[in-house]
Amino acid sequence: MLIEIIREAWIALKRNYTRTLLTMLGIVWGIATVTLLIAYGSSFRQILVGGFDAFGKSVVICWPQQTSEQPGGQRAGKKVVLEKADIDIIKETAPLVKHACLETVRRPGIAYGDRLVGTAAIRGVCPEYGEMRNEVPSEGRWISSTDELERRRVCFLGGRIREQLFSGRPAIGETVQIAGVRFTVIGVMARKIQLSNYFSSDDDSVWIPYSTAGDLWNTRYAAVLVFEPIAPQYEKKAMAQVLAAVATRQQFSPTDPKAFQMFGRDEFRPVIDALTIGLQVLLAFVGTLTLGIGGVGVMNIMLVSVDERIREIGLRRALGARKRHIKLQFLAETLLIMLLGGAIGVLISYGIAAAVGTLPLMGPLFEDDSGKADIHLRISMMTVLISTLVLLIVGVVSGLVPAMRASKLDPVEALRYE
Repeated sequence: MLIEIIREAWIALKRNYTRTLLTMLGIVWGIATVTLLIAYGSSFRQILVGGFDAFGKSVVICWPQQTSEQPGGQRAGKKVVLEKADIDIIKETAPLVKHACLETVRRPGIAYGDRLVGTAAIRGVCPEYGEMRNEVPSEGRWISSTDELERRRVCFLGGRIREQLFSGRPAIGETVQIAGVRFTVIGVMARKIQLSNYFSSDDDSVWIPYSTAGDLWNTRYAAVLVFEPIAPQYEKKAMAQVLAAVATRQQFSPTDPKAFQMFGRDEFRPVIDALTIGLQVLLAFVGTLTLGIGGVGVMNIMLVSVDERIREIGLRRALGARKRHIKLQFLAETLLIMLLGGAIGVLISYGIAAAVGTLPLMGPLFEDDSGKADIHLRISMMTVLISTLVLLIVGVVSGLVPAMRASKLDPVEALRYE
């Protein structure tokens, strides 16, 4: 029966193919708009989330401050400091912490030949820091535990620092000077699209082993403490364990809000999700409205078609066709127009996406011409499925009104209609 309904719908549409094609144009444009806007929103979210994840997917930065409470007779205003003993007690008493290390930073300048970058942040870190902060080498390697243990004078360069010193020439194995001391470049990083940082962007930073930093300046007290929980969902509990450990060793209240400040990803994740998902929903809504306008056009044409075929409807009812048969017939004609237009629209959206390629977003901001920080209109299968679902909903709503009107016609009055 379904095949027969579809065949009859096709025959009915072929009677006036010019009108059918013109009606279909609204659907073609609408579905192409929906598909492209969903693809744009998906790519925008991917780039924005990637920009925040570049900081580290689950990393917490801890800043020592001054106490504001007086626990156990201690005076308020005591300065909190970070030492190696704090790392030791965290490893002993904080089971939800996967990695933890101290970080120290200075700006003594880095030079290669006659090129000097005096603004570069020289950051002394532990080997685990690279995994925590997502410092992925594009060439060479990251700092190893052997480098730390043997206090090797090696360094890892951020993307912009590498360009400023070497201008595209190979950097691995070259010798640079940091505060007048010779260091060997063991690794470099590609330009990093990063939407959050501290001290300096990773592109403008140089990393050396923490132990080696002690040969250049006093590293007894670190600038910050960096740690990673065993899993992102344990971030809050891990923060509480770290705070309790440091508070116990340095004798300040773990409830003191000003003694030890922590910057974690968990509190900013809802903001990122709300911003990106909200934009995706908005774009999908705009595309749906465009498709809905096309659906209104289809509804109008189908209502005209009902008026033109009143005698035909009356004859079919007189020959035994039931209301549901008439309703299904007009609904099938509407959905056939929608699906044919949708198929053409999806093909057009693929063509537009291929023709457009990349749209600028954050590439110019980060001076990146690789395209990884820009919008890529990739039409995924999920995008097509969502667009098809929207199309079917609009099609059913558009076809239901004329179908109901046709099924409610009185057979006798329909046969008398001139």
